[in-house]
Amino acid sequence: MTTSVNDKIINACIITVVTFASFLCLVPILHLVSISLSSNAAILSNQVTLFPVEWSTLAYQTVLKDVKMFKSLLFTILLVVLFTSICMVMTICAAYPLTKKRLKGRDFFLLMILFTMFFSGGLIPEYLLVKSLKLTNTIWALVLPGMVNAFYLIILKSFFSSIPEELEESARMDGSSHFGTLIRIVLPLSMPVLATLSLFYAVGRWNAFMDALFYITNQDLYPIQLKLYQLVISNQMSDSMATEGMSATAPIPESLKAASIMFATVPILLVYPWLQRYFISGMMIGAVKG
Repeated sequence: MTTSVNDKIINACIITVVTFASFLCLVPILHLVSISLSSNAAILSNQVTLFPVEWSTLAYQTVLKDVKMFKSLLFTILLVVLFTSICMVMTICAAYPLTKKRLKGRDFFLLMILFTMFFSGGLIPEYLLVKSLKLTNTIWALVLPGMVNAFYLIILKSFFSSIPEELEESARMDGSSHFGTLIRIVLPLSMPVLATLSLFYAVGRWNAFMDALFYITNQDLYPIQLKLYQLVISNQMSDSMATEGMSATAPIPESLKAASIMFATVPILLVYPWLQRYFISGMMIGAVKG
């Protein structure tokens, strides 16, 4: 079928709007990259916009020489993998039973889950709980409190509910257990939503630093975002100090902060293309035939 003139106009408008929106999202990143690759004089004179001025890799050299930055990066990768794995296991184990109408008290459990989306105990009770459990200065203080996200759990439950019950009934007739059905039937059909929620959990944990600020004092357990936070705080100085005290052999705070942000952002950006194929997959491709 030939595309009508109206369809071409609509497609052109959509492409234009998406391109413009994408450009707006890229502008802050391009600006940070330009600052991190520009000279001190160009940054102080506000010459840097979207392209580097007087190329310089001094800021990246300074960041890469910081051994603690690499330790924080490696620890954060371990933390994200552990956190995402535990969160997905707990979310799956909670969402799957809630799809079964025969589960006694299902409405009550759903109500309690929804309640936590709008009300919480607050920061002080949460801190006292973590401290009383002796989790401070341990990796578990960054994992256990956020182990299940109620919103993500409801999303996964809704997805599980859309899977035809005939598939599970056929599996039970073949002697499959509940866990066997979940692992062999339900989860393979749920790869798109599982990949999406895993990415949400991973990005949320990667970007978080407030809980580490409260619960962690051991620098060996600093995640990368807390390390960047401390870098930003420690490099605050007046314009006069920056102008008089900085030389061409040392990066100014703005350049150092931009290079540090890019250093922490690139790893999580590399995850998106790897999971992109799951986002465009049909959620029930090949599940039910004739």
